[in-house]
Amino acid sequence: MSDAVETAAAPPAARRCGARGRRLLARLGPLFGLAFVFGLFALLRPGTFLDWTNIEVMLLQSAVVGTAALGMTLIIIAGGIDLSVGSTIALCTVVIALLLNHQAPPVLAAAGGVAAGAACGWVTGTLVTRLQLAPFIVTLGAWGAYRGLAKGLAGETMVTAPDSWLNGLLKSLDPGQRWLLVPPGVWLLLVLAVLVALLLRHTRFGRHVFAIGSNEQAARLCGVNLDRTKRLIYTVGGLFAGLAGVLQFSYLTVGDPTTAAGLELDVIAAVVIGGASLAGGQGSVPGTLIGALIMTVVANGCTKVGLPNWVQEIVTGAIIITAVALDRLRRRG
Repeated sequence: MSDAVETAAAPPAARRCGARGRRLLARLGPLFGLAFVFGLFALLRPGTFLDWTNIEVMLLQSAVVGTAALGMTLIIIAGGIDLSVGSTIALCTVVIALLLNHQAPPVLAAAGGVAAGAACGWVTGTLVTRLQLAPFIVTLGAWGAYRGLAKGLAGETMVTAPDSWLNGLLKSLDPGQRWLLVPPGVWLLLVLAVLVALLLRHTRFGRHVFAIGSNEQAARLCGVNLDRTKRLIYTVGGLFAGLAGVLQFSYLTVGDPTTAAGLELDVIAAVVIGGASLAGGQGSVPGTLIGALIMTVVANGCTKVGLPNWVQEIVTGAIIITAVALDRLRRRG
């Protein structure tokens, strides 16, 4: 009798173990991918790739993508998408430069850029909820509109600005700043990542984000105000795009309406590579940061190996397709 019970209980136990294994693989998969690509380029170009200066450059490049990807993580977990991130970042750099040229204090100029990003997110969220249109369509239109607005404000040229402490957020550390280990912009990214992780895990808003992405109708029946929450999600996503715009301005030291063209693909890819599902309901902050690092390491490593830009673009596209295919297989499992 006991043998029969054990035999009957074995398949469910095996299924539970298999489910645990798949969840563990989904969590550690991005980390394994990062270790693989980093190790590969370290073997191919140990002298230049492993140089601390190059590692610092990769961290600086990851800061802009990673900051914008934090906001995109919320949007994708909720089952949405935002193709206007790159245009929003460009608009924010122009706003910051214009405010600095009008003698605004650097803090106020940065706040203005962040506010511009949040306003873009609020407009996008309002259009998605009020017009009941697919986020892909709305944000595709916003992609062109925000870029055009940036060019109009800048007079279709780059806007120079006076020097300020904003210029040092994403600059290599001077010898007297080595105690910081990494530039201030990278520390800002880490602090923001901790805040977003806490927001998702320990707040009602975070639970609503996952609920909407998992099953929107069930979330409505549970009392979640879908329209208000979605507007807030896109507003927060725009706010993080504004913060990424501050870092991009620091990196460029000018307001450039043409900057960050195509960056939205890197941002979305970072979130998906990090384990988020484009179908919604799944994603994590650590995975997003790892995904951003993978994109940066691949781009930097291809440059160090000597691959031309068109090959790098093919590699990036292949990574995105592979990440989406793995997400599809994971959801089927």
